[in-house]
Amino acid sequence: MNSLVTLLPFIVLIGAMILMTRSAKKKQQAAVDMRNQVQPGSGVRTIGGMYATVKEVNEDTVLLDAGPGVDLLFAKNSIGAVLTDDEYNRIVHGIEHDLKDDADTVPDDASSLIKDDEPVDAAPADEKSVDLGKKDVDEEPADAAAAKQDEEPKKTDGDADAK
Repeated sequence: MNSLVTLLPFIVLIGAMILMTRSAKKKQQAAVDMRNQVQPGSGVRTIGGMYATVKEVNEDTVLLDAGPGVDLLFAKNSIGAVLTDDEYNRIVHGIEHDLKDDADTVPDDASSLIKDDEPVDAAPADEKSVDLGKKDVDEEPADAAAAKQDEEPKKTDGDADAK
């Protein structure tokens, strides 16, 4: 019984290592499968963060079109992600996919919950603005600035000699 209690932490540690290894192998296999499914015309992101279009796929390399007249040869394992056409166009070309064309697509934000005829307020009406005590220099009128200067006694050289 005493030896079983001594071996229990080692058994738990070995079990945890086996589970972590299986998880890492599954992720690695999914990445290999994704890279093997790369086809010419697909938009990809490299592990360095460069976006390009696949021009040619070889056994261990891919030829990427990074722009007009720029073809780059990369190792296949440098492909970080294969992007959908919509995602690639949104990121690279700034083209937003029109959600109204797809009735099955749900928008990311809550804009579909607001009716078109309802006004959209930035803040509820019951909230009051908070004064943090900061004043801009431009907000003070010129008359107020002149009045402040008149209130302060001006020191002259004669005042300093009198003391």
